[in-house]
Amino acid sequence: MNNALSLRRLRALCRKETLQILRDPSSHIIAFVLPVLLLFIFGYGINLDSSAVHIGLVLEDTGPEARRFANNLYGSPYLQVTTGLNQKAMEQAMMTGQVCGFVVVPQDFSERIKRPTETAPLQVIIDGAAPNTASFVQNYMRGVWNGWLLQRATEQGETQPTDIIIESRFWFNPSAESRNYLIPGSITIIMTVIGTLLTSLVVAREWERGTMEALLASPVTRTELLLSKLIPYYILGIISLFLCVGVSVFVLKVPFRGSMLALWGIGTLFLSSSLGMGLLLSTLMRNQFNAAQAALNVAFLPALMLSGFIYEIRSMPAVIQAFTYLIPARYFVTAMQTIFQAGTVWPILLSSGLFLLLASVFFIGLTAIKTRRRLE
Repeated sequence: MNNALSLRRLRALCRKETLQILRDPSSHIIAFVLPVLLLFIFGYGINLDSSAVHIGLVLEDTGPEARRFANNLYGSPYLQVTTGLNQKAMEQAMMTGQVCGFVVVPQDFSERIKRPTETAPLQVIIDGAAPNTASFVQNYMRGVWNGWLLQRATEQGETQPTDIIIESRFWFNPSAESRNYLIPGSITIIMTVIGTLLTSLVVAREWERGTMEALLASPVTRTELLLSKLIPYYILGIISLFLCVGVSVFVLKVPFRGSMLALWGIGTLFLSSSLGMGLLLSTLMRNQFNAAQAALNVAFLPALMLSGFIYEIRSMPAVIQAFTYLIPARYFVTAMQTIFQAGTVWPILLSSGLFLLLASVFFIGLTAIKTRRRLE
């Protein structure tokens, strides 16, 4: 048997795989329709921003100071204020989820705030069932209160302490929109699904159709067989990657600050590991349904939960944090967010690329070991 790599045979096998891809509608859906659909779901369906918090307002004091403070609440772009007649009505609204919390302005608020020696308290009651939203409400209310005090002092000619002035500035994501952070990470999840699904079916399909026996009876070598399964699907996957990036930049308006060369390089390494994982599952399962289910469980769920795409890795238990270092998606999430938000930062990209290269060698090498040129 000739074990040398034949470019003629490899070209013929790649042509066969390409024709199967062109004739298979499921490959088109997985490579082109599914990524765009998932990207819109992640882009519009997941939003960690809280720009319209619903709160209630109970004005027990109708004096001028109380009304001026209420006007500041109404004018905040981060709050949607609903006025209630009394505290009981607002408690009921909070229990039914109509508001996340409410503010009570006490009866003597306007009088007490005019006296320098007295404190004019406000009562802020927040629904603690959702801790993140509760934190948003607390911070927004503190901001409105401090802004109103500063405005009131300026109008009355009073001086405010200016020893420390805090000016916030967000690096890499100046608008502080979660979409700019989530969409690059979502491309990782999408490419994980695409890469593993595409190749998890190819070898299993050969066994189910009975064409694997014909391939094993031919002079085709193991290297040629594996390369013919990887090359066409790599091209399909890299087209899908650039499609996702194009939709992210031109449709979803996510800034892209890196280079296309860096994107292609890191995308190639990640696709190689994903395609290798899918090919390994397909080789082991020999059944398309089982291979597809295994791909979703082995690749998709760890990528979604343990890559840092949504859940902060540093907040996980130490054992889980250590396990995340074995997940290729963790490194691709870091690389994609860096390319989109910071640009081509080579130290980060090279360290991530090194692990993705090792993962690619591991999965493709293990697939080569498990691929036998005999019927079992």
